Amino acid sequence: MNALTPGDHALRHDWTLSEVQALFALPFNDLLFQAQTVHRAHFDPNEVQVSTLLSIKTGACPEDCKYCPQSARYHTGLETERLMEVEKVLERAREARANGSSRFCMGAAWRNPKERDMPYILRMIEEVRGLGMETCMTLGMLTADQAARLGAAGLDYYNHNLDTSPEFYGEIISTRTYQDRLDTLEHVRGAGMKVCSGGIVGMGEQAKDRAGLLMALANLPRHPESVPINMLVKVKGTPLENEENLDPFEFIRTIAVARIMMPASHVRLSAGREKMNEQMQAMCFMAGANSIFYGCKLLTTPNPDENSDMQLFKRLGIRPAQRAQKPDQVQTLELEAELLAEVSRQNAPDEIFYDATRPRAGVVRP
Repeated sequence: MNALTPGDHALRHDWTLSEVQALFALPFNDLLFQAQTVHRAHFDPNEVQVSTLLSIKTGACPEDCKYCPQSARYHTGLETERLMEVEKVLERAREARANGSSRFCMGAAWRNPKERDMPYILRMIEEVRGLGMETCMTLGMLTADQAARLGAAGLDYYNHNLDTSPEFYGEIISTRTYQDRLDTLEHVRGAGMKVCSGGIVGMGEQAKDRAGLLMALANLPRHPESVPINMLVKVKGTPLENEENLDPFEFIRTIAVARIMMPASHVRLSAGREKMNEQMQAMCFMAGANSIFYGCKLLTTPNPDENSDMQLFKRLGIRPAQRAQKPDQVQTLELEAELLAEVSRQNAPDEIFYDATRPRAGVVRP
């Protein structure tokens, strides 16, 4: 295999399906070498952006996404909740900041936000930004006006996944079209916000559909700044609860191909991480993943807890990325030093775990 040249790192928006499939078909070691080479040309290879995701409104969604336990159409035992109060959201954001997150993501199980909810949503954005954190929201489809109002409130990122390839999409969702999703992404861009958009693998799609998903993302007019790659979390009561497991190496290949195709984007190791062992996660980082969701739950599904993530980071020599602070913003805690010191302290056999709700010495909480 020939070494990559600087031209190979250029941003492209004209990928063909045959080109993407050729990347997936590379020998595994060659693919990871190419992905790591591209990754190092654009990012610090030992730094990972850390986000926390909070469900601010849970369940009773009218959509029929076959993977989602929040759909009102499926009986998953999920307890529905109304929109959270702003102060409770801020409390969770402060906890996330203290635990190492630089970005706070808020998700609501809606087809689209209603006018009555917008004042609360806008206040959440303003208050979380006031804590010195980046903000992200996922609220379903947006009109151009709604996107403009979110952008004016200071929302940094909007998440709206394409989920899968255009060809396979109809097998998973019938209540909104692929074009609906693309329209929302266009409104987000038009409002000046950054885009977080990726998909889910392991839903019974073919290899060409994984290639098609990445091609759809990379051929957008601008690459998403954040690309979450989710492994299906099979939830009892959803149509995909008995779907066959995806080969772990195929998941890692998807991460690597995403890195090569979208070299300047953060590729996020997202849902499904709770089922991945440390070795698989390490290979995903080697393949170019440089963002994770952090915390015990992603919306309604499990996620590795914060402490185990920090232990893995320490073993791999990875640092959590920190947001650059403006002078008039609240200064974040000295996250890296505090978190890694906490992990080192816990190496003592008499204290393997700690109570995350208990204030720690030297940490001033707001």
